[in-house]
Amino acid sequence: MKNLLFLLFLLPLLSNCQTEKASVSKYPAQVGDILFDKRTDDPDFKRCIPENKYAYQYYNDSKGFQYKGEKLAIIEKLAKTDLTADGKFNGYIVVRFLVNCEGKTGLFRVKQIDSEYHEVNQDNQLKDKLLGFTKSLDAWIPKEIEGKKIDYYQYINYKIVDGKVSEILP
Repeated sequence: MKNLLFLLFLLPLLSNCQTEKASVSKYPAQVGDILFDKRTDDPDFKRCIPENKYAYQYYNDSKGFQYKGEKLAIIEKLAKTDLTADGKFNGYIVVRFLVNCEGKTGLFRVKQIDSEYHEVNQDNQLKDKLLGFTKSLDAWIPKEIEGKKIDYYQYINYKIVDGKVSEILP
């Protein structure tokens, strides 16, 4: 009798099961994932974790920002770089990218945000120079989590005052 009741209970559940067709999603696996764009990304850049798999954020371990010489090395290199531009932009230029398990970088994305935190497109000359500068940074330290080498997202936020970098965040 118990088996019959159990089957009667399961029958409506099983009849309502639907199967989904396997499809390729147009959405990333995780919010904020950077998907490869053949128009802008280096085809030779290789992720250590295959596409559409999880990539960590730089702050997902207790080590945080990992660059040889730390942020001071980036500030010193920036001071030796010509970043003169014509504009008088005030706000932020944010460069986000992926660091693979070998410490190599790729999948760069750039946003400009004004001092009111609205996305803008005002000083492309400075934006392009800061993107080139960020791509030139070649001392990223690979990360491991639970003994496994990982890919991780990193960003550099350049604070701009009167068309010049006044601060680097984080």
